[in-house]
Amino acid sequence: MRSLIRVLVPFAFALVPSAAMALPLDSLLAHAMEGRFVPAMSVLVIRDGRIAEQAVRGRRASDAPDSVTLDDVWHLGSCGKAMTATLVARLVERRVLAWETPLPKLLPELAATMRPEYRTVTLVQLLSHTSGLPENVPFDSIMAMYDDRRPLPAQRLAFARLALADPPIAPPGTKTSYSNSAFMIVAAAIEHATHKSFEDLMRKEVFQPLGMTTAGFGPTHRGQPLGHEKGAPIEGPKADNPLAWAPVGGIFMSMQDWARFALDHMLGEQGGGKLLRRETYAYLHTPVMGHNALDWGVAQEKFGVAGRLMQHTGSNGDWFAIIGIVPESRSGVLVACNVAEDGEGDKACAEVFKALVVTLPQKP
Repeated sequence: MRSLIRVLVPFAFALVPSAAMALPLDSLLAHAMEGRFVPAMSVLVIRDGRIAEQAVRGRRASDAPDSVTLDDVWHLGSCGKAMTATLVARLVERRVLAWETPLPKLLPELAATMRPEYRTVTLVQLLSHTSGLPENVPFDSIMAMYDDRRPLPAQRLAFARLALADPPIAPPGTKTSYSNSAFMIVAAAIEHATHKSFEDLMRKEVFQPLGMTTAGFGPTHRGQPLGHEKGAPIEGPKADNPLAWAPVGGIFMSMQDWARFALDHMLGEQGGGKLLRRETYAYLHTPVMGHNALDWGVAQEKFGVAGRLMQHTGSNGDWFAIIGIVPESRSGVLVACNVAEDGEGDKACAEVFKALVVTLPQKP
């Protein structure tokens, strides 16, 4: 059985000893992997608006000798939600969608069947985890999606129908509560408005303009790193969440391509982004409630950073990834590994992240 992981930052972990902070990247990865079942790790550091350092260590799969390379792809889990929000922003700028449109207008085919509590929920609330929707629909319903042969947009619409029949866990707009279901509903709304699949839109609107040539959806395959579960590599369709879950957390790419996305968001606030207007980047990065922006966790004065740190963590249960960026200094840290909590991949990534984030320049 898969573990549907749903992590949004800020998150907490212990300080790393100062000796670890001083290690070169390869040694830092080795230090984090020691004593843990972490087949491979990758880290990339951005400074002053460019990739400054990158390193990888370990094997693509624990049962084979192939070493990971700097160009390999890594599964981002929920870190891909920021890309979904960016795709929405592109459509909002073209007036295909609007931030404050309520759900009955976003998905008119579901207007009659959705619970009345959701009739005022907007795109902003869905993307900021303030919609009141539960985290997921029942687990059995998600597992059944592996055998669903309908086109992915039809699967997402069916999922949205099911999710919008669930009672809310809080009145919409009153509290933050992490929801994967909300992002599936967002994808269904995107597909209704454009009559195109989420995957085609993401390629055209985000990946291609940024030159993210390694980005893709679903599980990875031999010849690239594999995720791991219970001490072994996992392959095949169930090596990732169901394919329809791509808007929630089903995207992989190289660290360089992930950095292209991060840089676009950092430079965008200063008028140098390729995808959006300056004010739209600022809108995406502004918390709606608590720490939750669209879809970044925005922390102030955290982890040794003086000022604003935008973060996300992600996993599909077999991988783990962390991103943290400081837009004011155009700097950031990206970390990934091909195992999750059962191999302490989360702790290894957190160790590397913490050791590096405090070294970032924090002012322009």
